[in-house]
Amino acid sequence: MATTAVKEKPIPPVRAGEPMHPRPFKVLKNQPETHDTFTLELEPAEGPREFRFAPGQFNMLYVYGFGEVPISISGDPAEPGVLVHTIRAVGTVTRALERLKRGELVGVRGPFGTSWPVAEAQNQDLVIVAGGIGLAPLRPAMVQALSGREKFGKIVLLYGARTPDDLLYVRELEQWRSRLDLEILVTVDRALGTWRGNVGVVTTLFPRASYDPFHTLALVCGPEVMMRFVILELAKRGTPADKTYLSMERNMKCGIGLCGHCQIGPTFVCKEGPVYRFDRVKGLFGKREL
Repeated sequence: MATTAVKEKPIPPVRAGEPMHPRPFKVLKNQPETHDTFTLELEPAEGPREFRFAPGQFNMLYVYGFGEVPISISGDPAEPGVLVHTIRAVGTVTRALERLKRGELVGVRGPFGTSWPVAEAQNQDLVIVAGGIGLAPLRPAMVQALSGREKFGKIVLLYGARTPDDLLYVRELEQWRSRLDLEILVTVDRALGTWRGNVGVVTTLFPRASYDPFHTLALVCGPEVMMRFVILELAKRGTPADKTYLSMERNMKCGIGLCGHCQIGPTFVCKEGPVYRFDRVKGLFGKREL
């Protein structure tokens, strides 16, 4: 089978400490986001008081007695004293994380993986497209771009969720929408209650977005089917594959490419990803057998 192999790492991964040894963190806050999603704020229980990471990287979170799960980091890279993860409770480990109370301990390994190339978007437009909980791995990139807003052209966020009740970071979204130097467009698949906003999949927002597709860097994260259609829409409007980045999650168990659970064709997501430049994985992306 002919594929487009990942021959090199587009962005070097950042490592910290012993990769297989969890570091204890204490829960500072456990904040519900939606009916099945919550945000954990953690601080180191011992050792260095800072935890530095790049936007797009992930950690392995370990709950004592339950196991370990990979979760993207959702916090502000400029605030390394607090480690933030937004998590959907869908399995044994994530439900155990959901039940944690202030002061309880979590094991943390990481950070692992590659990062969003926010700096490459300087002097260009930056388009961020998120679906559902895919906004969580993209939030650090958005926050980082806003911290140096003057370095970028237009910054556009296109965000879609299943229903209004599934939207993440509602207060922060409202703050972003109130800014005159951002374009924030939100849609839902099904309108409920008092929702008067856009209804439809996230690609229906593209005709309303104002940016220069030929001088744009695009960051995409969400369900795979959503990302496929977003990439097609970006290409149709003129944004090349080498200016499009996506985050590909996989069943990661070790975080350092030893166990093989995250392998897709010739690439290991925990090492060469999770952030990939699309032209380097387009031969693998969307193949059912992988």
